Amino acid sequence: MPLKNTGTETLIKETAKRLFFAEGKLHATTQEIADAAGVNRTSLHYYFRSRDLLLEAVFKEAMQALSGRMNECMAAEKPFRQKIEDLIEVFLKDMTAFPYQETFLVTEINTLGKELIENIKAEPINNFLTEVKEEMHNGTLEKIEPIHFLMNLFSLLSYPLIMAPLYRQLFQISEKKFSELIGQRKEIILKMLFTE
Repeated sequence: MPLKNTGTETLIKETAKRLFFAEGKLHATTQEIADAAGVNRTSLHYYFRSRDLLLEAVFKEAMQALSGRMNECMAAEKPFRQKIEDLIEVFLKDMTAFPYQETFLVTEINTLGKELIENIKAEPINNFLTEVKEEMHNGTLEKIEPIHFLMNLFSLLSYPLIMAPLYRQLFQISEKKFSELIGQRKEIILKMLFTE
């Protein structure tokens, strides 16, 4: 059997990510992905056999990359507030570049099954939740269930970006103005989360 051309395989995956995550074409067909990548559909099927296998590969890479960046922020040897600032920056950078990534990830978990996320390591999150408890004990955060703290943080980050098309229409603002508002999110979120 000939060796696979991983350059073509990578091109197909990166094109699928662009279509799914950046352009929001979550239902792009294999033909649309092949066309956008500049390859024929036979090549796409050679590397991925089916659309589901391509979706799974894209999902796994995206989830590992996002989890890795988040875990790196959470495990860093830095003061807690700096960790939160770093998490916000990483998340906003990812979500601004790929506004439909979260929608894609949640859709695929619901469609392809929860086994896709079984390999996510709980240890970094559990260690971080311990730090959240300590910060609450020290009075820098309001005392709530630590899981709520993380859910609040990620909700404050992701919801405005997921809803961006609706918000731009509802508030009658340009993409530029909306980007300016998103640029203000970090300071707003920090004021909402921290007591001092």
